Amino acid sequence: MTEKYLAPGPTRDEVDRISGAAVLEFGTDWCGYCRAAEDIVQQALAENPGILHLKIEDGPGRHLGRSFKIKLWPTLIFLKDGKELARAVPPTGVDELRSCMQVLLG
Repeated sequence: MTEKYLAPGPTRDEVDRISGAAVLEFGTDWCGYCRAAEDIVQQALAENPGILHLKIEDGPGRHLGRSFKIKLWPTLIFLKDGKELARAVPPTGVDELRSCMQVLLG
């Protein structure tokens, strides 16, 4: 993935108003664990191109991450109409992400 993490990213109110299926990916560009997960995240997202994907930079002073109680990177939050239905902390493989996406689409 070549996308950069959004800094500061959307507000919680904006996230809560997202319509349809979305994946929020919290992390940083310099995080080795985040970089290591890029391939499995990209693979799972490529199988579901209609799902909105937002990479959001997390860290001290980042209110959106705190509102989702993010503790480890990368954390992927799976939302439908702004409501969390699943999360992967950190993702362990593409099958885990596929399962989370099926919750959104099922």
